[in-house]
Amino acid sequence: MDMSTMKILPLALMVAAALTGCNDETIYNNTTVVPDKTAPEIVLTGNTKFVDPFIGTGFNGHTFPGAVVPEGMIQLSPDTELMGWHSSSGYHYDKDTLFGFSHTHLSGTGMGGLGDILFLPFTEDNQNYIEDSDDYRKAIAVKMDKTSEQAEVGYYSVEIADNNIKAELTASERVGFHRYTYPQGADQKLKIDLNSILNSDWGSTSLRNQLTVSEDGYTITGERDAAHFSGWAKNQKIFFHATFDKKIKNVVILANGKPVEGLTAEHVSELLRDDAGKPIKRTKADVTAYVEFEGGDTQIVNAAVAISAVSADGAKANHDAEGHQSFDEARMAAVKKWQRALNFDVKGGTSEQKEIFYTALYHTKIAPQVHQDVTGEFRGMGKGSIRNGEGNYSIAYGQATPEQPNFSVYSLWDTFRALHPLKTITEPERAVQYAKNMVQKWKESGLLPKWEHLGDETGTMIGYPAVAVIADAITKFPNEFTLQEKQQALQAAVESSTYDQHATLAQEWDLDVLKRVLPDAVKFSQQHGFVPVTNENAENIKESVSYGLENAFYDWAIAQIAKAAGNTELEQQYLARSQAFKRYFDKNSIEYAEHGVTGFMRPLTIDGDFITPFDPYNTAHESGPYAEGNAWQWTWFVPHDIKGLQEQMGGQAAFAKNLDATFTAGSKGTETADMSGMIGQVAFGNEPSHHIPYLYNWTAEPWKTQEVVDHILDEMYFAEPAGIIGNEDVGSMSAWYVMSAMGFYQVNAAEPIYTVGRPLFDEVRLPVKDGFFTVKALNNADDNMYIKSVSINGEPLDNGLFFNHAEFKVGGELKFVMTGDKSQAMQVPMIN
Repeated sequence: MDMSTMKILPLALMVAAALTGCNDETIYNNTTVVPDKTAPEIVLTGNTKFVDPFIGTGFNGHTFPGAVVPEGMIQLSPDTELMGWHSSSGYHYDKDTLFGFSHTHLSGTGMGGLGDILFLPFTEDNQNYIEDSDDYRKAIAVKMDKTSEQAEVGYYSVEIADNNIKAELTASERVGFHRYTYPQGADQKLKIDLNSILNSDWGSTSLRNQLTVSEDGYTITGERDAAHFSGWAKNQKIFFHATFDKKIKNVVILANGKPVEGLTAEHVSELLRDDAGKPIKRTKADVTAYVEFEGGDTQIVNAAVAISAVSADGAKANHDAEGHQSFDEARMAAVKKWQRALNFDVKGGTSEQKEIFYTALYHTKIAPQVHQDVTGEFRGMGKGSIRNGEGNYSIAYGQATPEQPNFSVYSLWDTFRALHPLKTITEPERAVQYAKNMVQKWKESGLLPKWEHLGDETGTMIGYPAVAVIADAITKFPNEFTLQEKQQALQAAVESSTYDQHATLAQEWDLDVLKRVLPDAVKFSQQHGFVPVTNENAENIKESVSYGLENAFYDWAIAQIAKAAGNTELEQQYLARSQAFKRYFDKNSIEYAEHGVTGFMRPLTIDGDFITPFDPYNTAHESGPYAEGNAWQWTWFVPHDIKGLQEQMGGQAAFAKNLDATFTAGSKGTETADMSGMIGQVAFGNEPSHHIPYLYNWTAEPWKTQEVVDHILDEMYFAEPAGIIGNEDVGSMSAWYVMSAMGFYQVNAAEPIYTVGRPLFDEVRLPVKDGFFTVKALNNADDNMYIKSVSINGEPLDNGLFFNHAEFKVGGELKFVMTGDKSQAMQVPMIN
């Protein structure tokens, strides 16, 4: 589009006249006009002062620095990147561009989307902010003054260098609060962009925009439908209800780049086809409003923006419940919520270590989010695809209760390993609720969630990881589940781990998504006991080894659910399936002598033979036999049967030798972007390697675990924007740090057993059910990384290094005695 200011001006004057003609009496609104200048400045105290939301926003961490409360639906944050890998969270610390402030973001992911309802304050002519192209690469941005940027728990602020506007953000669970301070005498304007979206170059698409300005000039409502998360979350709907403390005097609304008459606009994306009917391009839904406020006696404009995934009425109800507070009141409430959420007490360590620890803890509290309106209404799982047209999809809706909320943003392939085990310790009620909520999503969609995104399944990553989280919760808290609930969980697990329901599900699901959730890999695991590199049609089965190994672990987890449900037949069936890892291990110490190992997990042909040629360093992102890694890392993924893995390798000594070789192997330069934080060929920056440092506890040299964990804590986490060595992954990297800094880790995420590592602090008091538990490290120091002795609740640990979840008792204590002398490190009996 190519519009001059002259073409816009008559419309602006017309709408301004319409608004002026409304009732001019003061109306009740939900934000303060002028903040109380006599109110004391908000000073962070307690643990909140250690949180730095900028940690993880650099390198590949992909976190965002904006305002959010624990588990909040609103993540109000600046968007500095719209395209590319670093747009996953909308923000990268290295950028000083600013497209605006949007209300929804993902934390730490390697794939993006969201960025819903973009606000950008400005003072200049509207024309400066009207784009003449639908190419996001040409989207209009302003420059931030990076020296003014500030981020704290529940608060973000920055000054816009182009026009000297100060923008401040805070949030409640469902409402985002904006406070804009414009330069003296300048026009007070705001761009509201419903088209802007993150990661469009990977498939995210704005599908429908609708916006209405109220007759009284104080409220703007609307809806944005989109396909998010690289286009795989196909049925996303966000309704919003925004109020302002100043009256709108002028507004220009553009739909598809053209001015509209009146106060309402709607635009819907279209799929364009060539003469042969072949799709060639999908247009973008595009509604944008350019608002100017009455000046009044202050240069400050406040906005309160509520969202809902259910309805416009839900957005208004959320606003009515949470929007009736000033910016400063909302900010203080957010701080108090974070003070309660960060209720760990740490003694010892440096200020930087505390900053890393509490920021990591902060990142573990962002998701899963409580995804429901204040009324309890929630949007459940969607099926089909809104992109294919109205009527070709369905969305389940439900009513949550205080006892069973609805949650969303389950990045389960990442989070089952450390985040969910951490929650079972410190938030046991949530752990049980997560498990039951996943079964609820199975009832709504027919499958357990894999990577669930605001009610849509994306099919991202591999396997059926929900079963690990469910098994862990049921095993640790058996009395919190009725027999019927255990049996339902088992049914959900069985149907999600077999191909039997594929034909039925295909009648309702979007087929591309279904292929990602129930791929050939699941069929072959079920029917043949292994996953080959190609199917019967010679078509590639991507990440076949990773699928086979993870499916074996998940099958072990399902056996635990079956045991709890009293189904011995299924328990034995899935225990047998869990031994499938043995099919992949190629024991050949002669062939692999150059690598110093006795064997690798090697891809298989459809005939069950090992592929030839084979290079353990080989990687092929999203197309090769290993997910985000190579044979070096994936050889170690047998957390449910480490003794069995040792037997395959040739015994405990060979197991230890292979570990040493993995930690010291060189590089051939074949690492993909996901393979960061390399220690030899252990790629600590990605989740498949997270348990490997603890495997020395199954050898005669457990002190090596203590050395490696010490190295990772010191060298791979920093109190700076680039302070996370890989994608933070919705709390996963952070949860590893929190648990490891306290001195323990759960290697098998579906078994209630922990093993010890290297405690970082002198003392940590952590919340457990009905009270607190304490971890103490006597004689602790930076160089005292070795465990001289350890006990729990006054008793020695099992085999010296292991303890059960039941030991996390109120008033209990895990006590280490540390030493810097390796010769004094505790020796343990050989593990049988």
